[in-house]
Amino acid sequence: MNAFQRLAKRYTDGNLIVQILIGIILGALAGWALNGSGNASLIGFAGGLGNLFVGALKAIAPILVFVLVASSIVLKDFGGGEGLKKVIALYAVGTLLASLSAVSASFMFPTTLSLQNIEQATNAVPQNIVVVLKDLIFKMVDNPVHALSTGNYIGILTWAIGGGIALRLCGPTTKDLFRDVSAGITKIVKFIIRLAPFGIFGLVTVSVAETGFSVLAGYAKLLVVLVGTMLFVAFVINAAIVFAITRKNPYPLIMTCLRESAVTAFFTRSSAANIPVNLNLCRKLNLDENLYSISIPLGATINMAGAAVTIAVLALSAVNTLGIEVDFGTALLLSVVAAIGACGSSGVAGGSLMLIPLACSLFGISNDIAMQVIAIGFIIGVVQDSVETALNSSTDVLFTAISSQKAK
Repeated sequence: MNAFQRLAKRYTDGNLIVQILIGIILGALAGWALNGSGNASLIGFAGGLGNLFVGALKAIAPILVFVLVASSIVLKDFGGGEGLKKVIALYAVGTLLASLSAVSASFMFPTTLSLQNIEQATNAVPQNIVVVLKDLIFKMVDNPVHALSTGNYIGILTWAIGGGIALRLCGPTTKDLFRDVSAGITKIVKFIIRLAPFGIFGLVTVSVAETGFSVLAGYAKLLVVLVGTMLFVAFVINAAIVFAITRKNPYPLIMTCLRESAVTAFFTRSSAANIPVNLNLCRKLNLDENLYSISIPLGATINMAGAAVTIAVLALSAVNTLGIEVDFGTALLLSVVAAIGACGSSGVAGGSLMLIPLACSLFGISNDIAMQVIAIGFIIGVVQDSVETALNSSTDVLFTAISSQKAK
């Protein structure tokens, strides 16, 4: 193994969170040094790194959404285990309420982003809910190949759900194909995300070089809104759901789930990676094994309250930046779309960010702008994605516990 191979292996085996932090710090320092220098070549090089990263995201996102949603429907076993229907209902209600909380928080504490080329960022911006629904219907019946090539995420989601339902009864060979394709796409996404430190370095460098450190202060406000909403979901929304079901003090169970599930999920930043931890916690809580053996893996795929918060807040931040007016009906529709989109988010770190274009498409926001929003998501993802995963994963156990016949 030569020196380059050793260096590459050391990088790929390294902690992504630390690497992204280093990318942010180095980018901020480089941008500060270049601010007002007029050195177009170095700024252009940094911008090239950021554009390559955004371009890779733009290329893989439509395929990822289609494959993940379709594969989830084709491969998941939704039967068996008493109380499973209640768990699935709680997953759906919890994710929708989280999305509604995020939309409400975005209206109360509006945030904006530092985006480029916003003059041509929208296409026929919808003026009210009727226009949105009409556009939504036409996007749903778009040719699937055209939807994939143009980034029409509403059409992609429609064909993924329809195709998944149509193939639910397919043979094992076809299911193996879906499983393999899903695994392959996930590997590509992981590879792209491993390159995030370089892309983020370039994006932060250009942002600071052109606008100064004010852009980072804006990201801090966005992060406060995101994390604050997720904490509200964890301690208020989830507590209300638990009390409504059990009529008992919800906080002892919530704190147990946060302590023994959320802490590990915070550092792994993957609901899928935290499945063994959650299964062990369910055993410690003496829950129904027939239930949690299905509900926990299922929750790692479809119970995504934190992801719904991320999608809604970042989409509305882009909307605020572009000066688009949002009425009540459109905001409600965004909540539903964010909740549905969150259910299709990937199990890897940063997976929810890939669904942001789906929400942005409701407002006619171009794919290029949506990809810039994703890149900003990676910049704040050092904290945001960790808190998001902690909320998602701990809620899997929480809702399983209150649905289990053996829950105490």
